[in-house]
Amino acid sequence: MFIGELSRRTGVSARGLRYYEQQGLLRPQRRPSGYREFDESEVATVRRIRVLLAAGLNTDLIREVLPCMADEGAILAPTCEEMAQELERERERLSSSIEQLRAAHAMLDAIIHAGAPLTAGPRAAVP
Repeated sequence: MFIGELSRRTGVSARGLRYYEQQGLLRPQRRPSGYREFDESEVATVRRIRVLLAAGLNTDLIREVLPCMADEGAILAPTCEEMAQELERERERLSSSIEQLRAAHAMLDAIIHAGAPLTAGPRAAVP
């Protein structure tokens, strides 16, 4: 199938699919005319890429783990032990980022609340 058909079937724009190819996530065949031709299996590959992106993985890590991912119903499962360990490390990195964001959020709340009396300005006189 050509890129337009893959786009229609996956909901990913042709531009997005070309980006996935540029990142080494998709490897379509090239016709002599230069047109990309995708196998039927690429529909599932694009779905896996989308799931992994939604899980917070970057394309470099996706390129590494994609060959070791299998569909288990609506979710993916790692099939290689080393990839499972890599995913656990990525989860820890995300957990650390979440904690840092929570701390920044709490600090910003404190700053906003501390400044509230100063930024409220003079109150209008109530008759």
